[in-house]
Parts: sequence; structure tokens; C-alpha cells
Amino acid sequence: MVARRDALREISGVKIYRSLLCVAIALGFAVAITAKADTSWETDYKKAQQTAKAENKLLLINFTGSDWCGYCILFDRNILSKKEFKDFAAKNLVLVEVDFPRRKEQSADVKAQNERLGSEYRVQGFPTVVILNGDGRKVWRYDGYFDGGPEAFIAELEKLRKG
Repeated sequence: MVARRDALREISGVKIYRSLLCVAIALGFAVAITAKADTSWETDYKKAQQTAKAENKLLLINFTGSDWCGYCILFDRNILSKKEFKDFAAKNLVLVEVDFPRRKEQSADVKAQNERLGSEYRVQGFPTVVILNGDGRKVWRYDGYFDGGPEAFIAELEKLRKG
């Protein structure tokens, strides 16, 4: 009887271990997929511009203070991180984040590029969104928080894409 009870405990322990392992693997895949989705934002402006031209897409430049600007964080949470926007962007846009963080580390090259772009596009506040066509010509600009959610933002971008 004691041997049987010990055998059952061992089998239960293996099942629990396997279950936990499966959950851990599933979570690992979920994190990897989420991380991959967020890497669609380019930080190299020139590379993004070349991609936009080659793929005949609009270039969306998001000037942000990602770790301190309240409206930038809301804009990301309420529009840029939504599935509707991500799906639209994957088909129609090349995304560039021009970030001016206070706590995140950036390379000297990225900092210099971002300062140059901020000056070139006369960015006065955050968030600021600039849309360029494949030839690098500015076709739209929006300063401040965009109200209306992903549907309204996509509708504006759709007008640019078609016109």
C-alpha cells in the first residue's frame, strides 16, 4: 500500500512538472510574439526611408518622450499599440520612433539623429506625428495627442494613402 501511494505521488509530481513546463513554454512564446510585434518600430530614419520608398509605403515618424510624456504614453496605449493600428501599419506604413527619453539609454548616433530630425521638422512638443511619402515629402503632420482612437487615426492615414 505504501509503495503504491509513493508511486502515485511520483506520477502526480511528473504531471505537475509537465504542466508547469508547458505553461512556461507557452508564456515564452507569448512574450516572444509580443516582443516581435513591438519591434516593427524602426529607429534608423534613413533605413526606414529606404524601406518606405522600396515598398511604396508612407513613413510615419512618431516624435515622442516615451518614458516621461503623459500624452505620448496615452497615444501609444490608446492608438499605436492597438491591434487595428498594428494591422493597418503592417500593410501600409513604415514606422519610425524618434524618441527623446529621460531614463532609457540611447546610442550617441540615435541621439544625434533624433536631435537633427527634431530640429528639421521643428518639433516643439510631444507627441508629434509626421507622415512622409516614399519620396520623403511631408504629406501630413499632427501635433499633440490624437483623440478618437485607432479608427479615427487610421481614417486620417487612409485619406493620405489614397490621395
